[in-house]
Amino acid sequence: MPGEAYHSIQLIRDEFLMNIQKFANSIQGTMQQLEGEIKLEMPSISLKREVSELAVNPEVVEILEQCVINWLNLISATVEGQLKKTPQGNGPLAEIEFWRERNATLSALHEQTKLPIVRKVLDVIRESDSMLVANLQPVLTELFKLHMEASDNVRFLSTVERHFKNITHGSSFHVVLETIPSMMSALRMVWIISRHYNKDERMIPLMERIAWEIAERVCKVVNLRTLFKENRASAQHKTLEARNVLHMWKKAYFDTRAKIEASGREARWEFDQKRLFERTDYMASICQDLCDILQVMEEFYNIFGPELKAVTGDPKRIDDVLCRVDSLVTPMENLAFDPFSIKSSQYWKYVMDDFKIEVLVIEKKAKSFIDESFKTLRSAEAAFDMLLKFKHIRSREAINRQMMMKFNDILAQYCKEIDIVNKLFVQNLDNPPLYKNHPPVAGAIYWERSLFFRIKHTILRFQEVEEILDSDRGREVKQKYLEVGRTMKDFEDRKYEQWREATELVLPALMKKSLLTKTSTVADEAANSDKGAIFAVNFSPALKEIISETKYLEQLGFSVPELARNVALQEDKFLRYTEGIQRMLDHYHMLIGTLNEAESLLLDDHSQELIRVFRSGYKRLNWNSLGIADYITRCKQAIGKFESLVHQIHKNADDISSRLTLIDSINLFKYPAPKSEDDLPGVKEFFEHIERERVKDVDHMVRWYLAIGPLLTKVEGLVIHTNTGKAPKLASYYEYWEYKIYEVLTKLILKNLQSFNSLILGNVPLFQTDTILTAPEIILHPNANEIDKMCVHCVQNCVEITKHFVRWMNGSCIECPPQKGEEEELVIISFYNDISMNPQIIEQAVMIPQNVHRILISLMKYLQKWKGYRHLWKLDKAIVMEKFASKRPPCVAYDEKLQFYSKIAYEVLRHPLIKDEHCIRLQLGPLANTVQEIAKSWVTSLGKLLNESAKEELLNLNEEMKVADHRI
Repeated sequence: MPGEAYHSIQLIRDEFLMNIQKFANSIQGTMQQLEGEIKLEMPSISLKREVSELAVNPEVVEILEQCVINWLNLISATVEGQLKKTPQGNGPLAEIEFWRERNATLSALHEQTKLPIVRKVLDVIRESDSMLVANLQPVLTELFKLHMEASDNVRFLSTVERHFKNITHGSSFHVVLETIPSMMSALRMVWIISRHYNKDERMIPLMERIAWEIAERVCKVVNLRTLFKENRASAQHKTLEARNVLHMWKKAYFDTRAKIEASGREARWEFDQKRLFERTDYMASICQDLCDILQVMEEFYNIFGPELKAVTGDPKRIDDVLCRVDSLVTPMENLAFDPFSIKSSQYWKYVMDDFKIEVLVIEKKAKSFIDESFKTLRSAEAAFDMLLKFKHIRSREAINRQMMMKFNDILAQYCKEIDIVNKLFVQNLDNPPLYKNHPPVAGAIYWERSLFFRIKHTILRFQEVEEILDSDRGREVKQKYLEVGRTMKDFEDRKYEQWREATELVLPALMKKSLLTKTSTVADEAANSDKGAIFAVNFSPALKEIISETKYLEQLGFSVPELARNVALQEDKFLRYTEGIQRMLDHYHMLIGTLNEAESLLLDDHSQELIRVFRSGYKRLNWNSLGIADYITRCKQAIGKFESLVHQIHKNADDISSRLTLIDSINLFKYPAPKSEDDLPGVKEFFEHIERERVKDVDHMVRWYLAIGPLLTKVEGLVIHTNTGKAPKLASYYEYWEYKIYEVLTKLILKNLQSFNSLILGNVPLFQTDTILTAPEIILHPNANEIDKMCVHCVQNCVEITKHFVRWMNGSCIECPPQKGEEEELVIISFYNDISMNPQIIEQAVMIPQNVHRILISLMKYLQKWKGYRHLWKLDKAIVMEKFASKRPPCVAYDEKLQFYSKIAYEVLRHPLIKDEHCIRLQLGPLANTVQEIAKSWVTSLGKLLNESAKEELLNLNEEMKVADHRI
């Protein structure tokens, strides 16, 4: 922000703050008047009659006299109280506030004495010749006199109130500096016009208050405990402004006093200067000391800065010196006394004496350090720059003189730098380090000139100070510089001449080189054929280097051969040609790279035609030829035509591959999904479903396979423009795709067999079989042999689907017709004959039935535990029952038998009724039901026997009872 705008903003802010403060004071005064207003007590009797009538009434006079006595007492007490009061505060604003408060109080009281009722009471008292009349007038006169004095003082002091507020509340010392002269002029006007502030006893205390306020403002802002921790520039500015404010206070006083004396019409200011300026003068001297301290600090920091660190290379010692410089102000930050107090002047003198002694010690150490450092300079130019800088910056005079004597040390360092540069030059003379992209000769010259510039730049700087090189040491250094420069110039000339001779000899031959180079296989070279050739741009790196050398050498100011210049001027054209040829070759190699071996053989004639277009690029055309652009265009057109054919071939190949992918994705074992978790398909249902789905899929596969032949016929039309399906040119291409078909079918069969085998050995049941009892054996339904046969048949059918894929006739994509075999049997030649002999497929085809057979054996072993019930169906029940009944067993024996068979009928259903073994679920429910029925039949038979036996016993008992009855 510009300085004037910032200053204006500060003034506006200060004005606003002071107006707010004034408004607050007015409100406070009003509140005090309202809360503490002194009121004269009015008489309680009616005063409507005339004064003469009231004056002759003794009772009325007595009452009014008592009222007047109260008024006089109140006024006297108020006046006495106001005379005892003093300003509350040491600043000038406190005095203004004091007179305002007195004026407010006395004004309120004086205005009440002018009220009609008060005047009437006083008139009655005077009319009655009361003794109070003698005491009344002096009191009222004193009140009026004091009121007028307060009112007059308030009016005149209000003219300087704004200045007092600026001194007290101004945002910066700058505001105070601007305020003091105008304030002093305003005080002069008060001195001239005012009836009360035109005397020493009033003006001197007011000025004392101003001096006190200025001093306190300086004490508050210039705080030694924080001053040296602030930014140095800010601290210097603050201290300088504080000193200027203190000086301005005294200067403004004497300037105004001189104007008063010069006018000759005004009372002179013969004020006690000790009271006004003793403290401020002392504080100004302290501020001056602080300015000197900050200046010394700045001078030391200017010396021991980054420049000296960079030159001397000893930052640690410089930091140590700076730490000691920092400690200079430590005693001031920890003072045990008030430095602005005159009583502490002797203590402050001790502090300043110690400071000056320490400054001399640091100066001595700095001189010693500079003497040592300049013996081991890191850079002559940096040291020289630093010395020149010290001529223009403020620093310690003694140290500055010391540094200005170090030019000889700089010259010695410069000699070392010349030796270092010369050593680098000699060491790398035969193999100069080059910048990136720089050619060898121009790069070497650039390197040599950069070395030379290191020492040249420094000596040019030395010429800014004439006395450096005019000394004896300076002349020696200059001679050494010239010798090294001559050696480097000889190197530069020698390099250029060698390059010029080589360029004039080699460049014509390089321009006559062909556009392309060709590399071929050994077989192609023996056959003198371009088949399989790989081409590259034949733009010699040496030619690129010559162009680059020519450009850089011309920039360096050398004269280059005419031919080299002409070639260099054509660099953009050569760049376009090489980039165009390279893009064209990249396109060609990319296309060739996309062809597999079968496609390469298929498109051999077309690729040979394309290479014939290329041939002029490596047989006839060179870099001097004018038809390079046309050649590139012809090649691009030929490549575009070839690319179109390749894309069409690849499109047909993609169509064939998509059909083979569809074939490869077929699942030949699509088993039925279970209707529910507990309801799996039966064995026969499972394998029949697979067969049905397989028939549908094979039908789709055959249609996809039959579509491949027409696609290959389409390729034949693209390549040789026929559609026979048996073109000799495409024989290898037919063979390629026939082998692809064989691979897909083989992979399909093998993948499906492996997948089905994994399902067989998995833990998820696929189908179920029942267990039935055919006494005396427990068997599966269907039995194990039937399951084995269905599994084998399913696997065989999987392999035999390849019989539907008929092979092509040799050298064509036409299906081979059925051939007569032995006994006039027609034989269809398909992929089955080869695929069925694949060892991996044979292994999988054998493994699946074996795994199923092992699972069935495991299930049969599981059924062995059911043979524990075989006595139920193995024994002839009729014979056993007859034999048991013939023994006429007791009921207990019957009960044991019944309990035994009933227990079997109960526990047989507690066995697991489902057994999962890999892919097969064994249903044991039918077997359990059968066993339960047999056990129940035993219980029924025993019950019949028991019934018959009991019936017979009852009949016998009945007969015995009848016989006994007859006897009785």
